Amino acid sequence: MRMLPGERYFFWDGHNYTGAMRNYQYALKTLFKRAGIPHGHAHMLRDTFAVEMLLAGVPLEQVSKLLGHFSVKTTEKHYALWVKARRQQREDSVRKAWEECQTSSSSQRRVQCE
Repeated sequence: MRMLPGERYFFWDGHNYTGAMRNYQYALKTLFKRAGIPHGHAHMLRDTFAVEMLLAGVPLEQVSKLLGHFSVKTTEKHYALWVKARRQQREDSVRKAWEECQTSSSSQRRVQCE
């Protein structure tokens, strides 16, 4: 599967017609099959996008808007695990910094930990 020279779209030809969605679904199914992902579907890409954004520190409210959710509660419901993972990453970073502070020499500790 490849784009034709001068084409702007990969899954869509730029025109609205009834078969466009079927063509998109077929093209995506073919790509997943070629990639060795037998049960791949479009929401896998959407989920990956959302999780990567959350783990990169993008606020939940912004991810919610990007996903087109009407309410941030919907996003929170489906992606709470990764929001918690971000919280855990922050806690681990603070814990590590604190431990480094405690093990440094007393003169360095005053400068770094105050």
